[in-house]
Amino acid sequence: MQAGDSERKKAYAARPDEPVASFRLVSTIMPQGAGQRPQTYRIALGIALGITVITAALGALPVAIMVAAFALPIVYILYLYDVNLWEDEPIPVVAAAFVATGVLAAIFTWLWRGNLGLAVEGIGEIGAGPRLRDLLVMALLVPIVSEAIRQLGPVYLASRPKYDDLMDGLTFGVVAGVGFACFETLVLHWAWISGGFAGPGAGAGVWISIVVLQGFVKPLIYGTASGLAAAEFSGLGEGYDGFTPRYFVGLLQAVGANVAFWGGIYLLSFVGGPGSLVGAVLGVIWGLLILGVLVIRVRTVLHKGLLEAALESAARGGTNHSSGALAFCGRCEMPLITHSDFCSACGSSVRSTPKGARGAATPVAAGTTGTDASTPAEEPQA
Repeated sequence: MQAGDSERKKAYAARPDEPVASFRLVSTIMPQGAGQRPQTYRIALGIALGITVITAALGALPVAIMVAAFALPIVYILYLYDVNLWEDEPIPVVAAAFVATGVLAAIFTWLWRGNLGLAVEGIGEIGAGPRLRDLLVMALLVPIVSEAIRQLGPVYLASRPKYDDLMDGLTFGVVAGVGFACFETLVLHWAWISGGFAGPGAGAGVWISIVVLQGFVKPLIYGTASGLAAAEFSGLGEGYDGFTPRYFVGLLQAVGANVAFWGGIYLLSFVGGPGSLVGAVLGVIWGLLILGVLVIRVRTVLHKGLLEAALESAARGGTNHSSGALAFCGRCEMPLITHSDFCSACGSSVRSTPKGARGAATPVAAGTTGTDASTPAEEPQA
């Protein structure tokens, strides 16, 4: 620990070579894979973003929307399988948090988009200017109800004994967020998907801005906001914390971020006239600003939670690796000290490594040889 940095703000608990206050997406929403293959996830997202931009520029809007809608969910689900987060039980977990949330998202989006007759198509493309009713729907009804829907799956799963860890709550929230965004985007832009290829045209800049906003910025905002609240629901220590003041503060922050996002997107879409490139680009910039705030907030909560969990574990005499068998850090693969919550070599939190990796142990008990685990190691000959 550096002098004057008692809270380790310069060393993020999940990845000590990064400061806490930094815009690092992979180590924020995928902390259990950030120490092993972070470049894999970055490259995958970069390829998906590139395909989305190119296809939107060429006017292949159905392809652009589909790639944008499913890119983040697919990468995140692959991440869950990659780190074996819940010890070979990912199917019911992912189904509850992703599919169920997605179905509810599609129904709710169809209701407010189709039956309320809003004068917008995703962002303002139709209409002469903002309307109070539309603004209230976009800035209050949609953010509040959608966040409530996104909390259903994470809260249910985090209340189960197998999945009550702080990292689990964060993950459930992110899964629910990207799942909701995926199905919401499909419903909002179904006219583009079913409309066929538009071909290159003057609207390419607007198309690119919309698919980037809806397919990448929005899912990350939803995921980090919902993950923030769900992590507070899980809390620290044994069992889940539940509906504590910390959870409701996190929930209010999530709702506030959604209100700011949708309210800003709706109003900015009319800058330069409905459907203008200026308004579309400003919407992307506005979304990135909100995402930046959320990422730093989630990193702060996760970092503080991991530190508090380590102190609590130490106060109880330590709970990790108490069997006497050697275990190794999932990030640097160095041996872990018995009862340790942080790797003494790289400083990573043991809780931020996949459960399979943190529990991996050699058949060699501490103080024994590899040839016979039942006899003490012989002293080396002089």
